[in-house]
Amino acid sequence: MAPSQNTLGNPIPAFTEHAISVSLPKWVDNVGYEEGEARVVDVMQSGYPRFFIHLNIKKLSSLLEQKFGTSSERSLLFPSRKSAEACRAFLAARDVSARVVQHCISDNLCIFLVLFLEDKFSIAKQFWQHTGLGVSSRLATQCLAALTLAASPPSTPTHLKPMAHRHYASKSSRYTPNGAQPLETDQAVYLEERYGRNLDVALAKKAKGALRRRIAGVLVRDESAINGEVEVTQSVRGVAITEHDVFLFPTGMSAIWSAHQLALDVRGDKKSVCFGFPYTDTVKVLEKWGPGCYFLGHGLDSSIDELEEILEAEQAEHPDEPPILALFTEFPSNPLLRSADLPRLRALADKYDFLIVIDDSIGNFVNVETLPFADIVVTSLTKLFSGDSNVMGGSLVLNPARKQYASLRERLLIRYEDIFYDEDAIFMERNSRNFSRRAAQIDVNAERVCDFLHAASQKPSSSITDVFYPKWQTAEHYAARRLPGGGFGGLFSLSFVSQGAAEAFYDALACDKGPSLGTNFTLACPYTILAHYGELDWAAQYGVPRSLVRVSVGMEDVSWLDTVFANALRAAEEAYRAEANAGA
Repeated sequence: MAPSQNTLGNPIPAFTEHAISVSLPKWVDNVGYEEGEARVVDVMQSGYPRFFIHLNIKKLSSLLEQKFGTSSERSLLFPSRKSAEACRAFLAARDVSARVVQHCISDNLCIFLVLFLEDKFSIAKQFWQHTGLGVSSRLATQCLAALTLAASPPSTPTHLKPMAHRHYASKSSRYTPNGAQPLETDQAVYLEERYGRNLDVALAKKAKGALRRRIAGVLVRDESAINGEVEVTQSVRGVAITEHDVFLFPTGMSAIWSAHQLALDVRGDKKSVCFGFPYTDTVKVLEKWGPGCYFLGHGLDSSIDELEEILEAEQAEHPDEPPILALFTEFPSNPLLRSADLPRLRALADKYDFLIVIDDSIGNFVNVETLPFADIVVTSLTKLFSGDSNVMGGSLVLNPARKQYASLRERLLIRYEDIFYDEDAIFMERNSRNFSRRAAQIDVNAERVCDFLHAASQKPSSSITDVFYPKWQTAEHYAARRLPGGGFGGLFSLSFVSQGAAEAFYDALACDKGPSLGTNFTLACPYTILAHYGELDWAAQYGVPRSLVRVSVGMEDVSWLDTVFANALRAAEEAYRAEANAGA
């Protein structure tokens, strides 16, 4: 069945307290969000967590600012002192004074505030967005509940009305759809677990072990991860790794940020290379930490020619040093779905002694084999690995076959801290049990949709100019890394002959629409508007037009998918014809 058109500002998925997307059903809603229109931002109940601060995190921040801050200060919350100090260092490098305050609600429940002047919030928010190290919404919710409980007075006669502690009096907010009654705690838990029961939170360590084995590709049966009789075998990742080569992080971006920090620690201050047009925050991390990066945004074979020129020039100038620190690339890339020539990049890395970091979030390890060509593979577990769009997570995998493995692992064991919140790990473990089966179904659905749209794009006067999908973009490089039985993934993007055609297609698309990807349900967004609204001309230089619509295909019935995309295409073609007639 088709989902009803979700109301502007409501969570995606609906009725989900920790949803990681938000409904932006019309093109103008996305523009309004970027421009800060009250019509949009004032009704948002959720959003992608690194961009939109969850309402319970905001409430907790406000309470703790009252207790520890001044009237002119704002705060961001972090799960550890190390992450809070990293934020303070980021601010200090930009001449922003900040202080860190630790607040422990109980022996095992602490939160760390970074306090700074209110007019510096936009700078601090950059750290929150780029690194993904901010506090989890589930941890904030637990803190609010604990603070409320601690502030509750003992039983008293009914005629006495003692005042609760002014800092902690507010109850934690549960998601309420527009006009609906608040959800009770047991209702919220039921709705979040409606696709399967979780392990008890006391088993978080066990859940994290299961996740590491699942990511390492060594788990024989998912059921063995939860019944106490764990069965493991040789990794399917193309390299003999174990769960001990896998490190968990609270978000995909925190894994990428940590990989870059690790490289800087082990190899020293050198520029990196960003190869291909990546998700926006990856290049920001490489630019804002360390000495910067070379951006080879097209990600084509000609870009490797350009890379070779850079390497030769740097080597000639500094013959006794590696010319660059590391090369970061996605396989395939988001949103253009281009795949790099990994063997050629690996040969250059071995020749010039630099690291390769591959983000396989889009391809995923059941479809493509990338680890043999990487020193480090990072993944956003938030996406298809989870699928339910209700928890964030990331992973970093070290390749023991590479010569830098020992030094990278030694340093990572020193600097690593497990700040993946236990309750988030519990949800991630539950969600990912059927990852491989879901990926296979989504691969089939996405290929069917893309075949239809690609055929339409070949017709004269089509409203679609290009279908960006690994089947047609740098196809030979994707095919070379594609595993037997693997598909092309669930993500594709479309470009259109006109802005009007793009907007008509998006507005008519009868699926959930908002940020994120890799969901079990179909989810679309006007990618360039959301990711690069302040740099549209720059993105266009690399083939990422303002009119780009990105779609993450889900597990819906194929007849529904056929209808939804046929109707959206019809709307785009009608808009294009109307524009042509008006200009005639």
